[in-house]
This record gives sequence, C-alpha cells and structure tokens, in this order.
Amino acid sequence: MDDDELIEQIKQGNEKAAEELILRYYPAILRFCKWNCKNPQKAEDITQETFFKFIKNLPVYRSKKKFRTYLYTIAKHLCIDENRKPICCSLENDKSLPDACNDMRQIEDREDVKALLQLLSEKQREAVILRFGEQLSYREMEIITGCNMRTLQSRVKKALEIMRKESRYER
Repeated sequence: MDDDELIEQIKQGNEKAAEELILRYYPAILRFCKWNCKNPQKAEDITQETFFKFIKNLPVYRSKKKFRTYLYTIAKHLCIDENRKPICCSLENDKSLPDACNDMRQIEDREDVKALLQLLSEKQREAVILRFGEQLSYREMEIITGCNMRTLQSRVKKALEIMRKESRYER
C-alpha cells in the first residue's frame, strides 16, 4: 500500500495503517534528526514529535507533496527549534562514553565524518546530509529547504570539495 492509501486509512481510524506508516519512516527520520540535532539524546524525542505533529495535523494534511518530504520538513523545523535551546549536560553522565567492547573503528569513522561536516557552512552541511545521509533527490531537497535545485547542487559540490581537500591533509 502506498503512503497516500495508508494516510486515507489512518484518517478512517485504522491504527494498523498508522503503525505501518510510522515503521516505514521512523528509522530514516531518526537518522536525520541525529545528524541535525546538537543534542543527540533529543533526536529520538524529536523523531517521535515529528510523527505526533503529523497525526495531530492529519485532518488538514493534503497530499500535494510526497509524504516523505512532508515528514522531513516537520523534522527539520523541530531540529532547528531544538538547536536554538541552550545545551545543558551533566559532567557525571558517563553513559555517553563508548563502551570498551564497541567497534572503535566505526566510532572513529563516524567522528571523522562529523569533524569534516563541521568544516562546512550550516547550509552546505544540511545539503550533504539530505543528499547522502538521507539519500533524497534534489527535488525533495528543494521542497524541504526552500532553495532551488541549482543552489543545492552547488552547495553539495562545494561541500564535497572542502571535505576531500581536508581529508587529504589529515592523512
């Protein structure tokens, strides 16, 4: 069943359809929120809030756009709101430290990617994450960001140049 059919089923009160739609998109929205939220612990809350907002606004939702794009737009705005809040953290919270049994290479690779992404402007970082992290088309990115496709392509190209150049210097 496609997204629009599931949405119609949800509007008629079918809880199974809501469950299926959430299961379909939850991992991607969570991943997007983890990339875009300064507070990684809040990413799951933001993901849940994304689906809550969708369900809350379901009576006024019109399938003019792809549903996936609509969800990413909600998540993006929630991440922006979260990033505007001051960050509070406890120095005693050692749960965030990686467990010794974890694969250290994976952690290092992720940290390398995070470091390279931090070299980019906020707009370049967003374009790279949407394009490669979320594997969205430029058309979908255009709808989410409100920028035209050529600008997005330019941002991605420039960002990749910066990341390539910087990764060569680190070797």
